[in-house]
Amino acid sequence: MAILNFDAAQVEPATDFEPMPAGKYTAVLIESADKRTKAGDGSFLEMVFEIIDGSFKGRKIWHRFNLANKNPTAVEIARSQLSALCRAVGVLTPRDSAELHNLPLVIRLTQKAGADGMVRNEIRGFGKRESTAATAASQAKPTGKPWGR
Repeated sequence: MAILNFDAAQVEPATDFEPMPAGKYTAVLIESADKRTKAGDGSFLEMVFEIIDGSFKGRKIWHRFNLANKNPTAVEIARSQLSALCRAVGVLTPRDSAELHNLPLVIRLTQKAGADGMVRNEIRGFGKRESTAATAASQAKPTGKPWGR
């Protein structure tokens, strides 16, 4: 038995999260760790992304980059995905994964059914986040005569 001193009325109850709809979401990388594979013959970089705006703000998505694997295709895919991530946040030569943390980017999510039949979100792409100045400029209506712009 454990003494809790807990008041459930003071804490929102946990909910069963449904997968987010496929689409593009603004996110930041909040955690990263190098982990060994179950077989012990390789390693992967596990990253945790957090959605930072919209109705899914605060939701987390996990992604693994198989950077050391006996399957060369898996490594090639992971390296190209990591390149896309680095380009999206503007850090082309990170020495540590922490250099990629807390930099806004766009992640493209899909839904995929696992072997257990559960549908999960999967990151299928990384892109640059439009700056608010660029967004405002693209939404502004042109004024004046075309030759005067």
